[in-house]
Amino acid sequence: MKLHGYFRSSAAYRVRIALNLKGLAAEHLAHHLRKGEQTAPDYLVLNPQGLVPTLEADEGAVLTQSLAIIEWLDETHPTPPLLPLDALQRAKARAFALAIACDIHPVQNLKVLARLRQLGLPEEKVTEWAAWANREGLAACERLIAKEPGPFCFGEVPTTADLCLVPQLANARRFGVDVSAFPRLLQAEAAAKAMPAFADAAPDRQSDAE
Repeated sequence: MKLHGYFRSSAAYRVRIALNLKGLAAEHLAHHLRKGEQTAPDYLVLNPQGLVPTLEADEGAVLTQSLAIIEWLDETHPTPPLLPLDALQRAKARAFALAIACDIHPVQNLKVLARLRQLGLPEEKVTEWAAWANREGLAACERLIAKEPGPFCFGEVPTTADLCLVPQLANARRFGVDVSAFPRLLQAEAAAKAMPAFADAAPDRQSDAE
């Protein structure tokens, strides 16, 4: 398999964690987002959106969108499972993951922040926007799992929810958010980061880290 990504991309970070948890090897191909390498014509053939990650499977299939890639990995390599066994808890874990991947992450990603700069917002306002998006979204996520058993988001083992949470907390810190306001999220993060699968997927462990 080949994983196209970038060390700082939280979406690619999610997939790196999933691959590690499944014990799957992949060739990691970096596309420098700040240099626009994701819009190169040869990459757009693979991913017309010009986003990362993109996964090239061994049989030649090309998959895009991190949650779709993670779901495919979970279905084709079911051990360990990345969703709870109980149907209700599976729905809750999916909802939590989607809250991050669809509602928080998109409005503070590089493409959106670049557009804000193009519209003339000063850099401090751009950073404030990204911090606001993280703070508001993570506050809701804190409430979503406030009564769920730990130490992970939904119990004693990591799920897709944790795969999305850990990279998003890293984003929040990068934009200056005080994450101490989210003790339940930090509990799940601490449990996750104690696992090599999460630690080895961190941005500072990647060969393209700058």
